Amino acid sequence: MSNYTPRVEGAYIYDTETSRIGRGLNKMLYSLKDPANREAFSKDEAAYIDRYPLTPEQRQAVLDRDWKKLTDSGATIFYTLKLAIIDGLSVQDLGGIYTGMTTEEFKAELAAGGRKFG
Repeated sequence: MSNYTPRVEGAYIYDTETSRIGRGLNKMLYSLKDPANREAFSKDEAAYIDRYPLTPEQRQAVLDRDWKKLTDSGATIFYTLKLAIIDGLSVQDLGGIYTGMTTEEFKAELAAGGRKFG
C-alpha cells in the first residue's frame, strides 16, 4: 500500500492536521446554524467569537471575512458557508473568491463542465 497522497494544484486538502488546527474555528462556524447564535453573532461579532478557542489569526480572518485565510486556518468549506450566508453570499460566490473569478465567471465555468486538469 502506498503512502502517496495525490495533490491537485490549488486544492485545499482537509486532513487530520487541518482538522486539529481548525477545531475551535469550525465549532464557532458550525454554531451559526442556530438562528439565536446568528443573531448574537450579528449583534457583536467580536464578543461572539471570543466564546471559542480561536487563534488570533483565525479570529481576524472571521472579522475580516478573509475567506481564503479561514480555509488556510483549518475551516471547512461547509462551515465557512454558514458565515458566508450571513453576509448574503452563496457557495458560487465563495467559489469565485477561491479561484480568483467573479461569481458569474465561476458559474459559467461550472456550466461548461468545470476546470480541466492534466
